[in-house]
Amino acid sequence: MIAVRSLRIGFLSTLYHTSHIIREEGWLEQGLGVRARWSLFGTGPEMVAAFSRGELDLGYLGLPPAVIGIARGAPLVCIAGGHVEGTVVLARDGYAGIEERGTVASVVEGFEGSRVGIPAAGSIHDVIFRDLVMRYRTPGIRIINYAWADLIPHAAGKAEIDLAVGTPALAVLCVRECGMRVVLPARTLWPFNPSYGILAQRRLLEEASLLEGFLVLHEKACNLFREDPEGAARIVVQALPWLEGGFVLEVLRVSPRYCASLPEAYRESTLKFLPVLEKLGYLDPARRIETERIFDTRFISNVHPDSHHY
Repeated sequence: MIAVRSLRIGFLSTLYHTSHIIREEGWLEQGLGVRARWSLFGTGPEMVAAFSRGELDLGYLGLPPAVIGIARGAPLVCIAGGHVEGTVVLARDGYAGIEERGTVASVVEGFEGSRVGIPAAGSIHDVIFRDLVMRYRTPGIRIINYAWADLIPHAAGKAEIDLAVGTPALAVLCVRECGMRVVLPARTLWPFNPSYGILAQRRLLEEASLLEGFLVLHEKACNLFREDPEGAARIVVQALPWLEGGFVLEVLRVSPRYCASLPEAYRESTLKFLPVLEKLGYLDPARRIETERIFDTRFISNVHPDSHHY
């Protein structure tokens, strides 16, 4: 039995995060007897800063900003997954996509001289796109980082940017409202990239029953996204009533790879970010970060011992 207590949980607006279902359905209160205090953040790096100040117990967070935070001393660790391959690239008219060009390299070459709107520096979307630019040595690209990803469609609508990089929700919105199209879908970018996971304050690792109880609910919500997207979309709309159900359902189907597990592929994909983060100046190459500082798989292994569902 889990004692009644309060959990401070950071979450983002990303529609396929299980935070919306757990929060709206009151699962923590009803299932675990836990009082949840939810705090919305505009970006992952902003949430990492809150962890460093000791203001959060758990958080829904992309792994690159989490890794940057861990390397800089933030007392957090990834205890579960949630979704993989959640970054897409969109463009205005006149840009060729993967269907026309055939290869990622050829598509990226066409970005020369473009203005690109991306969420905050150090976000997973920022890191993936900057890595593309470095690998294919495409000149003249101006990257504009936005503190709130919601500002990117506004910039696209005003023709202030030519390309947009971000989540499936951003993709659907930019296609619907800004006349953009997906030129590099999620599957063509960083294979198995960990778009988000569950991060915990290290001092909370002593609360095994509490963490495992939370992860049971997290996995339950992941399964709902995957097995009943219509039902999941209805709950998300209840939590965020300014959204339309068809929009949410469309977002959930862009990259339907939901699971709470932390399989080897997820962890290996995360570790491949380290040299890229070093090249971009987000990590100090002289201060190597061990896998054990990033992941603690004990709790999710107990909750989800079977093969992953990504």
